[in-house]
Amino acid sequence: MQTVTLNNGVEMPLLGFGVYQIPAEDTERAVSEALAAGYRLLDTAAAYGNEEAVGHAIKSSGIAREELFVTTKLWVQDALAEDNTKRAFETSLNKLGLDYLDLYLMHQPFGDVYGQWRAMEALNHEGAAKAIGVANFYPDRLIDLIVNNEITPQVNQIETHPFFQRASYQDLMREHGVQIQSWGGFAEGKNDLFTNPLLTAIGKEYGKSVAQVVLRWLTQRGVVAIPKSVRAERMAENFDVFDFQLTDEQLARIATLDTGGSLFFDHRDPEMVTWLAGRRLV
Repeated sequence: MQTVTLNNGVEMPLLGFGVYQIPAEDTERAVSEALAAGYRLLDTAAAYGNEEAVGHAIKSSGIAREELFVTTKLWVQDALAEDNTKRAFETSLNKLGLDYLDLYLMHQPFGDVYGQWRAMEALNHEGAAKAIGVANFYPDRLIDLIVNNEITPQVNQIETHPFFQRASYQDLMREHGVQIQSWGGFAEGKNDLFTNPLLTAIGKEYGKSVAQVVLRWLTQRGVVAIPKSVRAERMAENFDVFDFQLTDEQLARIATLDTGGSLFFDHRDPEMVTWLAGRRLV
């Protein structure tokens, strides 16, 4: 497995396994099969409701803790955000059955972001979270967080796929030492991704599927990817993407697919901000 080095020296796998929208009752089996397939980066979140199942799979795997890279995410906290962030972290850690996290991400750029970040900085200093970062932060919010706080986020997990490629934003993050990570790498099949003629044609040149082409495109760009699947054969296929290299000409053709906008929702839309910022976990 190839890795990237975060701005604090932590090594992070370039390809991992995500569990977004996998029901809790299916998550333990899916994660166990992913670990058996070779995945070592696992990505979950408090908001997904399946941290306990991820923890059970980790415990039953027999894989040494130091071989795994486990990420979970903090949901928007009520005041006092600093105290509540520490409590939320302990809750996630207990559900996962772990002594520390490899990466703790702020899931949304809402609420008392600075109070939440101060608590996350403290968790990092204590060694409870080896790396800390954010998710869904647009450039202005990310730069504001960087210039007004001690620790620069190690990671920003954002929507990134062939139809929303984020190339210029990746360049900006690189300038500031922030690692880009993709969510929605397959765009959840929107815009007929899996039958796209361009991606299909490129795949045929290598004997690869469209999904494998997309994952090679992401990882070749240095974007950490976390594909999700509940099928063991698809997990294995998604993991098998490091034995071919896309050409500059192919990369240029894929660049033409970029629409420059989200296929899901806009974190700057007032209605979406109101909904996300007002949601609380039970």
